[in-house]
Amino acid sequence: MNIQLQGLTKRFPARGKKAKGEVTAVQNLTFEVPDGLLVGLLGPSGCGKSTTLNMICGLETPSEGKIFFGGEDVTALPPERRGVGMVFQNYALYPHLTVLQNITFPLENLKGAQKLTKAAMRAKAEEAAALVQIGDLLDRRPQELSGGQQQRVAIARALVKMPRVLLLDEPLSNLDARLRLQTREEICKIQKKTGITTLFVTHDQEEAMSISDRIVVMKDGLLMQEGAPQAVYDDPANLFVAKFLGTPPINVFGGEVRGGMLYLGDQAVLAVPGAPEGPVWAGVRPEGFEPQPDGPLICALSRVEVLGRDVSIVCTHPACTADTVRAILSTRGQVDAGAARVRFALRPDKVFLFDRDEERRIPFDVPRR
Repeated sequence: MNIQLQGLTKRFPARGKKAKGEVTAVQNLTFEVPDGLLVGLLGPSGCGKSTTLNMICGLETPSEGKIFFGGEDVTALPPERRGVGMVFQNYALYPHLTVLQNITFPLENLKGAQKLTKAAMRAKAEEAAALVQIGDLLDRRPQELSGGQQQRVAIARALVKMPRVLLLDEPLSNLDARLRLQTREEICKIQKKTGITTLFVTHDQEEAMSISDRIVVMKDGLLMQEGAPQAVYDDPANLFVAKFLGTPPINVFGGEVRGGMLYLGDQAVLAVPGAPEGPVWAGVRPEGFEPQPDGPLICALSRVEVLGRDVSIVCTHPACTADTVRAILSTRGQVDAGAARVRFALRPDKVFLFDRDEERRIPFDVPRR
C-alpha cells in the first residue's frame, strides 16, 4: 500500500493577543512512500514532521492538498476507516490494563463482519506480542515494564490489526542509547517481516539513515530533499541537508572560486572545474581529508582523538565557520599528535560547494578516482 501526498498544506491560527493571521506548519508537501518500504521523515524539531503524520492518520485535517493510500483518496476519511496503525512518542498505553488487554483493545472496537471472538482476539494479540518478543509479559501492567518493553507493547498494539500503513512518531526518543539501537533494529526486522508500508518520524539523522529504505528531509514545513539515505548524504541538494546529515557534521568553510580553484583564505585547496567564480560556502565531510606532507590545506592541530575504530583529528582553520575542523581517519599514525599543524589534501567527491545567498548546491566536475 503506497502513500501519496499531493500539495499537502496545514495552517493553524496564530495564538496570542498580538498574533495575527495564520501559521503554516506544512507547506505544499508532495512525496510518495512506496509500497512495502520504510521511509524516514527527518528534520529538526518544529519542521512539520508530526503534523504531516497526524494528517496522514486523520488526526489533523489538511488546509489544502490530498492524501492517497494505494490510489484511494483518504483525505476526508475518519481515522478509524483508514487502516492505519499509529505508535506515539509517549506510548499512550492504558495503565489500568494488562499488556494483553492493551494489545487487544483495537480489536474490541471492530464491528460487523470484522468482529472477532475473544479467542480470536487473544490469538491475534499473542501473535503480535511474539512478533515484538514480549510474549511472556502479557499479564503485566505498563508500570511493571521497562521503557523498551512499553514501546514494544505500543508497536504490537499498532500491528495487531495488520494495518495498511504503520506510522511511527519519534518512537525511540524516550529510550537510552543502547536500547534505542536495539529497538530500531527490531523495528526494521518487524517491518521487513510484515511488509507493511511504514513512515518513521525522527529528528535523529543517524537513526533515520540506518533503518530507512528512503528518507525525506524537511525544514520549516518544506521538503528539502528525498531519496535513498546514502544518495542524499553523498549528493545533498543544499547546505541545510549537507549540515543535517552526518556524524560528525560536515565542516563548513567560507571560500571563493577563482580561476577554477577553490580558495580557503589564501590557500588554493582544490581544483573545481566548472564552478562559477565568486564567494561560496564549501562543505567538507570529515572523511574527505587526506593527510599529506605537502597538502594544500594547512590547519592548526589541536589534538588527536583515538575512537577505537577511527581516529579523529581536531584542528582549526580561520575560514571555518565553526570553532574546530574535524577529520575522521581510518588508521592511526597518519598525523603526528605533537605537531603544531597538519596538512591535508581534499577528496573532491567529499567536497560540496553552495551558493552564499540561497545556499543551493553548486556543481563542479569531480574527477574519477
